[in-house]
Amino acid sequence: MTRWLKAVILIYLSILFFGSFLVICGLWLGTFEKSLPFLSKIEFFLYYFFAGAIGGSLRHLYMFCSHYMKGELNDYRVWVMYIFYPIFATGTAVVAVTLIQSGIFLIEFTDFEDTPYGQISLSFLVGFGFNRFLNKLNSISKNLFQAKKLMNNKSLNKNDE
Repeated sequence: MTRWLKAVILIYLSILFFGSFLVICGLWLGTFEKSLPFLSKIEFFLYYFFAGAIGGSLRHLYMFCSHYMKGELNDYRVWVMYIFYPIFATGTAVVAVTLIQSGIFLIEFTDFEDTPYGQISLSFLVGFGFNRFLNKLNSISKNLFQAKKLMNNKSLNKNDE
């Protein structure tokens, strides 16, 4: 990987990490509501989104720095992971909280006045462990839809008799 690409990735991940903190602070203080009043309707989703961004960018900053220190940034194709995985983690964090709040996953959050600390924390963890969460989600969906397929095949076989 070229030197300039390494610098771009490091700057990008740093801006994503620190910028997400600044956006969350701005949301918390209400600085965006004056100029963009519709944000109050989606404020919690923005918390989840940017908490996922913090988790995803933190993990990839750590991975980037540790691979850099070991001299393991030789494959130029790795830049795709450092650029896109934190972005994927943001949306995945929002989806994870939505799945839990819908009742599909059996996790219950404790409410603290008007602030969803549990949901924001989970969004961070999903962003940080993006790959692991996707692997779990893949196995859950595989089991869920495969079970229906097996049940349909059994019912079709009974109708044939």
